[in-house]
Amino acid sequence: MHLLDTVQYLAYDPGITPSGGGLPGLAVLKNVVNSINLFAIVAVVGALAVSLGVWAWGHHTGGHQAEANGKKGAVVSAGAALGLGAANGVVAFFSALGSQVH
Repeated sequence: MHLLDTVQYLAYDPGITPSGGGLPGLAVLKNVVNSINLFAIVAVVGALAVSLGVWAWGHHTGGHQAEANGKKGAVVSAGAALGLGAANGVVAFFSALGSQVH
């Protein structure tokens, strides 16, 4: 019965917490992720510029489909920028929320 109690305790509290510096290359991984985030933000700026251009072109030429696609692209680009900017905070929020589960 002692082994069963130990297994049951480990199922509730395995004692694992995130720790910085535990693995080699963590700084390199952070640098890679930061670079990917920057690349994505630059791509979103380009996508927003193209979408706004398509929106304006569609509006002035009477191309309703192009205008609608430009609006869609602008909204998607804005949402992507919001997600990229908030990614760190969202992950930190849910990580903190998850650590409160017992």
